[in-house]
Amino acid sequence: MLKLIRDWVVRSNKSERLWLLAKIEFKLRYYENKLGLFWALLKPIMDICIYYVAFKVILKSDIPHFASYLFIALILWNFFIESTAGTIQILNTKKYLYQYSNMNKLEIYVSTLFANSIGFYFNILMFLVFYNLVETQFEGMSWYNLWIIPLFLNLFILSLGISLILSTIYIVAKDISQVWAVFTSFLFFLSPIFYKLETFSNALPGFMYANPISGILVNARYVMLFNSPPDFKLLWFDLLYALLFLMVGLIFLNKLGAKAAEKL
Repeated sequence: MLKLIRDWVVRSNKSERLWLLAKIEFKLRYYENKLGLFWALLKPIMDICIYYVAFKVILKSDIPHFASYLFIALILWNFFIESTAGTIQILNTKKYLYQYSNMNKLEIYVSTLFANSIGFYFNILMFLVFYNLVETQFEGMSWYNLWIIPLFLNLFILSLGISLILSTIYIVAKDISQVWAVFTSFLFFLSPIFYKLETFSNALPGFMYANPISGILVNARYVMLFNSPPDFKLLWFDLLYALLFLMVGLIFLNKLGAKAAEKL
């Protein structure tokens, strides 16, 4: 694991190479679509419309300003899914990068998550426009909003760690894709995306500390919607989870990733 990290650290032009790969990845993702980049913005809007109708119109959810409440959670959740489920086969689909260019495998993961981060950046801008111009009942922007940066970094590290674990398991067990799809469907409804925090906490006491995504979503709402600081206990729990997954992911990449080229 240390050799893998050291090999990446000593390489030159890391930031330029990562940024270039991320831009290429992001552009290729929408290159053949007529709407192009608009699809990166359209997906969270479509998700919000679907869930808004289901939970606010049909099920009569009593959460105030439900659209913004849902919006901030979905853009974080979508980043997590794109960065984990979307990278399970990355060692196979991008074999040419590490096999023929001698590129460090870790760079491939980081650049892909950077590409997802570009989409997240556009989505968070859309959220801020919606939050300040449409749902004006809120207090508006404040310095507490800046806490979204460390919260997103926490999510980035968590997603990177899980991505490393899943994609290296894929080398020896291809059905991990189906397993993860089922698990994330289960996790989606066990995260406070649609529910009031009080309802979620009463139904599953302590579960926020067992589910690192829950803590990130809750804290994102605190800092973006309610102009309050994050729950620091949750924040530290989530950071420890992220670092633990990252450490395990690097160990997996070091042990199994070396066999990727011959097994995939």
